Amino acid sequence: MTENKNLIEALVNSRIYRDYERAFSETTGMPVALRAVESWQLPHHNRQFENPFCSTLAQKSRSCAACLQTQQQLSETATHEAKTITCAVGLCDVAVPVRLGERLIGFLSTGQIFNKKPTEASFSRVVKLLAEWGVQADKSELRENYFNTKVLSAKQHEAIVRLLSIFAQHLSIACNQIVVQEQNAEPPVIVRAKKFIHDHQTEEISLEQVAKSVNTSRFYFCKVFKKATGINFTDYLSRVRTERAKNLLLNPNLRVSEIAYEAGFQSLTHFNRVFKRVLGQSPTEYRGQLAHA
Repeated sequence: MTENKNLIEALVNSRIYRDYERAFSETTGMPVALRAVESWQLPHHNRQFENPFCSTLAQKSRSCAACLQTQQQLSETATHEAKTITCAVGLCDVAVPVRLGERLIGFLSTGQIFNKKPTEASFSRVVKLLAEWGVQADKSELRENYFNTKVLSAKQHEAIVRLLSIFAQHLSIACNQIVVQEQNAEPPVIVRAKKFIHDHQTEEISLEQVAKSVNTSRFYFCKVFKKATGINFTDYLSRVRTERAKNLLLNPNLRVSEIAYEAGFQSLTHFNRVFKRVLGQSPTEYRGQLAHA
């Protein structure tokens, strides 16, 4: 979906992602990438910190196809939680889902590492496999790159996955903010409608009221609003109220029920349901995450 790709592109170009990418790679010596669900490319090829051994494999179609198959398996299995897959040559790749509410939009990935120390026997098997794939490379260089590949202990691997999972949650929050933000080229009627929504978000406002506030019919407003924002009026109002609730949850003295009504929700049940749909976790879970951040 084009919408997913646009969101991922916006995240990749964001300050928070660029800072994290640099900090993660410079600290771990490992590549990290953010890719859309529909991406069919090798996420780390020709990027900084790409494993030289993997770079060699990417140069031939059969070995490249094997790498792409690993990425496909990750895409199919890492839809709700982080997954690690070992490729045909024994290297591990990790993918962590990035979601916008309940919708999967992409994956945060790293890898090209061993989870156990390589041996001469494993190298011999890989050399034979590469020969079958038609990979031609200087054997001494291949050996050097193979045995210089980073090896992570189980504890280190778990810590890497945890880091990616925490950042994936931050990216999900950033996604929601991107959806809520006004677009530069929006029609004046949409700008006025959004202002009305923000000004009255804590009240019981209807689609008819918003359309009337900008002097348009209900039908015309629905059509223009969906075209300009990509979501309908109800979803937009939910996201605006959820953003307000997120800020209120920073105050430990406010009860969740108080926050629900302060943000404009008419019931605690409705608040919990909408909050989880938008952010993928309940208000209580979100607040608990803030407490441990």
